[in-house]
Amino acid sequence: MPVTLRLVEDVEHLAKRGDVKTRDEFQEALRSGVEDALRTGHSDPRLTIADVAPTVILIVGVNGAGKTTFIGKLSERFRREGKRVLVAAGDTFRAGAIDQLRLWAERTGAEFVGARAGSDPAAVAFDAIDAAVARQADVVIVDTAGRLHTSENLMDELKKVARVIAKRLPGAPHETLLILDGTIGQNAVQQAKTFAAAVPVSGLVVTKLDGTARGGIVVAVHEAIDVPVKFLSVGEAVDDLVTFDAADFSHDLLGEE
Repeated sequence: MPVTLRLVEDVEHLAKRGDVKTRDEFQEALRSGVEDALRTGHSDPRLTIADVAPTVILIVGVNGAGKTTFIGKLSERFRREGKRVLVAAGDTFRAGAIDQLRLWAERTGAEFVGARAGSDPAAVAFDAIDAAVARQADVVIVDTAGRLHTSENLMDELKKVARVIAKRLPGAPHETLLILDGTIGQNAVQQAKTFAAAVPVSGLVVTKLDGTARGGIVVAVHEAIDVPVKFLSVGEAVDDLVTFDAADFSHDLLGEE
């Protein structure tokens, strides 16, 4: 609501000055306001790449947000860039999640490190970095269990994973990406605040934008925690991952061609 009110007030101010008169001018003023909001603060969509390999990317988010699918898409993107990728099945709460990530690794040509269901996810992350160093991998992508942002115990477990990664490889994780379901609306803001309080979230990924959802809540999330949007997931195919662009997004948000 605060972001929406501010955008409306800005357009009203332009109208009172006579700068906005037609519907097209109103639409452009609103679009420009959305774009500017997404460019404030930390808004660089580029991923941080470590000076010395491996780059470690930690993936966090609630159940059903699309973390595992995103990991597969990101792995494929790195592979096409000629990078050697290793994925770590840190979601040890569900055997199905481990199997799903293994399939994505096979599909994208990534190496895979996992453990039995119920194993310590921090230990999986530690072992994955060990393996990446030994095998000279360029990138390690660490999955984590989908957790309700209201569960203190699960958030503590996530903090432990981040601490263990940093202990094994100083400076890591180089990116901590929060995956947000683009269809969920206002709850995304609270999710983002809670995850950012637990771990140093460095970027947002908005998923499930292949339907009617436009993902407008990302404007409020960006403003709430000052974290850049890195990627948009726009479908189920391995290629359906686009680097975020504030101008393109603002046009799409308002239904413009």
